[in-house]
Amino acid sequence: MFDNLSDKLGGIFDGLKRRGALKESDVQAAMREVRMALLEADVALPVAKKFIADVTKEAVGQKVLKSVSPGQQVVKIVNDAMVEMLGSESQSISTASVPPVPILMVGLQGSGKTTSTGKIAKRLTEKENKKVLMASLDTRRPAAQEQLKILGEQIGVKTLPIITGQQPVEIARRAMDAAKLQGFDVVMLDTAGRLHVDADLMTEVRMVRDLVNPHETLLVADSLTGQDAVNVASEFDKQVNITGVVLTRMDGDGRGGAALSMRAVTGKPIKLVGTGEKMEALEEFHPERVASRILGMGDVVSLVEKAQETIDEAEAEKMAKKMAKGTFDLEDMRSQIRQMAKMGGMKGVLNLLPGVGKIKQAMNQSSVDDKVFKRQEAIINSMTPQERAKPQVLNASRKKRIAAGSGVTVADVNKLLKMHKQMAKTMKQMTKLQKSGRMPNMGGMPPGFDKLF
Repeated sequence: MFDNLSDKLGGIFDGLKRRGALKESDVQAAMREVRMALLEADVALPVAKKFIADVTKEAVGQKVLKSVSPGQQVVKIVNDAMVEMLGSESQSISTASVPPVPILMVGLQGSGKTTSTGKIAKRLTEKENKKVLMASLDTRRPAAQEQLKILGEQIGVKTLPIITGQQPVEIARRAMDAAKLQGFDVVMLDTAGRLHVDADLMTEVRMVRDLVNPHETLLVADSLTGQDAVNVASEFDKQVNITGVVLTRMDGDGRGGAALSMRAVTGKPIKLVGTGEKMEALEEFHPERVASRILGMGDVVSLVEKAQETIDEAEAEKMAKKMAKGTFDLEDMRSQIRQMAKMGGMKGVLNLLPGVGKIKQAMNQSSVDDKVFKRQEAIINSMTPQERAKPQVLNASRKKRIAAGSGVTVADVNKLLKMHKQMAKTMKQMTKLQKSGRMPNMGGMPPGFDKLF
């Protein structure tokens, strides 16, 4: 998400910060480059123009140009303007109304509406302890209602029984009546999508809206469609008055312009973003954190939250005890690899850390990706419990057997063992420093990590 824009802005601002003193012409030249970067990232032209005008007005003032670190001041102004453009404060989905609370899902066909309905229902059930009923109002797309029913069974959320031949308004009425009788807190209404915005679609959606009076009307938009997503959002807002946006496939968009433009064009907040195919891959949209990521400042708050959600407390406590003893075997290493995968893999974690642009570039250039960690886990899985506990017993014949069992070469097995040895050494050093009261520098990876691939 935003990788291309982040790289370009990082290069522009690095140049500004290296200059020391800045002239007005320096700032204006940099802003022209920023404008081009925004447009290449699919940001709507009016949004990019206003953004540059606002930033330039602030950045060419005497307070900035005469300051001790003008480059840093310009970056701060850009950051503040970006947060403002994205919506200043995060806004989550509201269920603060008399139950059952209707939530209407709208959008074009193929935008990920049905999947997003399931993701939100799962989120409300697990995180807010809500009793949710899902109902498909899509009578046009073949098997659309069955798709939501199967999704409900997978995530443990109830769906409205299907009655063949009923029309969307009838289904919506039946869903609300069933929810009242059965004590549901929230009703998710998944409407039909179209290949483009048309009169029939809008009339149908308005009829459902007028019947249920939704507390939230959420537009699901595919971020990969760029400017089209922004145009669709504007049209839906005019026709049915959306209350928020759910952007899907944000993990696949290196540009991110749709996200940057959506709030500015519609005035409606982006509430959630889909970051993958799994039903858990749904995040709240935090403008200040997103701006920080784009400008290469990281997002440590999100990283901590993700760690709290994914890391097993019992496993972490067990690991802490082993570290206190200075032991770190291959079982522990496998546990670390699995935790990394749960948190979005190496690149997912690096995206949330500040100042790691060069590490990410090195990984990209050396073709290091999360498949490396899958191979490493496969190697460890091919070992016996004794071999995982005592790597020193691994002789040539054992390594050959492990390589064959995991579909890699003996050289790959040796690389893994070298990495484990380095990590174990680092763990011992950390334990010694903690016992002596001197905290280690946590900013980098274990020494030699970059040479292991």
